[in-house]
Amino acid sequence: MALAYSISNSSFLLSRPSPSNKTTLAASHFFLSLQSATTARQFSSSSAARIRRAGVCAAVAIEKEVPENERPETFLRSADPAGASTSVRARFEKMIRDAQDEVCAALEAADGTGKFKEDVWSRPGGGGGISRVLQDGAVFEKAGVNVSVVYGTMPPDAYRAAKGNVGADNGGAKAGPVPFFAAGISSVLHPKNPFAPTLHFNYRYFETDAPKDVPGAPRQWWFGGGTDLTPSYIIEEDVKHFHSVQKKACDKFEPTFYPRFKKWCDDYFYIKHRGERRGLGGIFFDDMNDHDQEMLLAFATECAKSVVPAYIPIIEKRKDTPFTEEHKAWQQLRRGRYVEFNLVYDRGTTFGLKTGGRIESILVSLPLTARWQYDHQPEVGSEEWKLLDACINPKEWI
Repeated sequence: MALAYSISNSSFLLSRPSPSNKTTLAASHFFLSLQSATTARQFSSSSAARIRRAGVCAAVAIEKEVPENERPETFLRSADPAGASTSVRARFEKMIRDAQDEVCAALEAADGTGKFKEDVWSRPGGGGGISRVLQDGAVFEKAGVNVSVVYGTMPPDAYRAAKGNVGADNGGAKAGPVPFFAAGISSVLHPKNPFAPTLHFNYRYFETDAPKDVPGAPRQWWFGGGTDLTPSYIIEEDVKHFHSVQKKACDKFEPTFYPRFKKWCDDYFYIKHRGERRGLGGIFFDDMNDHDQEMLLAFATECAKSVVPAYIPIIEKRKDTPFTEEHKAWQQLRRGRYVEFNLVYDRGTTFGLKTGGRIESILVSLPLTARWQYDHQPEVGSEEWKLLDACINPKEWI
């Protein structure tokens, strides 16, 4: 069966396996699916556009996943020359698995009764993942936290298209397939209380593994990620707290990061047909390799560690706030916007739906309940109107 390990707008989407037990994707669609993958957005939207313009239709191969009963110590290949405990790959995998444990423990503690269901999977040639979902808890309607480590191969033309050097002169030499490595953590958290916001976060690392002498396909690496907040009601102290934690994480590394990544987040989570953003933003960055690799690894680690202090204090304050049926109805309408963004604009979700992916995994990012009401217009000046106005006109919260 086709599988898609999906969280939030984060699905590592796989088409149906061929008889050879390999999964193959058209490269143009593969990079679109990575835009929203658990390993996630390894290539920016501009990279995907270059691939489409180049007309690349070669195959990318990833082994079919196999269920496991226990979590392995590592998903890295035992023969991986970059798999030493001091490598970026190994340290990033450790970071995302530590973050998964930390976030899940904090969510279970905040919920009080809900527990995560865990699925572990691997691939024969190396790689795998851990999917965790908490559903119908006391506090959380639905919460998912996934990690994955993936090995695969891509044609050199797809690689060059992604990096914007289609047609580069290879000196007459013919390049072979380009191996790649990808790893990431991704999560979506939907609380029950209308005054408790939804949270999404995703951090990932991508690396080509081509030998240095492969023509037109040099070794390369990228980082990407982000954390964003989607409330139904604006409680300014909560939004300011959330953005302050994001800014603090960014400022430890580069003072331009927060304003740059905050705008990037506002622009990315835009529901074009509504003319509004999905929520009140946060940070988002993609295709990052313009700084020192160690610095970006430390930055991604800091951002992942900031999830709990950015979000759990808000949940603790709001999870028991009294609310009315009208408050719940508005939350359901805003959940409808969340659904619209994921089903219409999220590249991983739409790709999975078109290619026969595992529906339960693809749609795990969606809330259990949502609402659509014909021509609903909140009263001007109301709390609902204030939220909608902030989604239409992004604000600077700090």
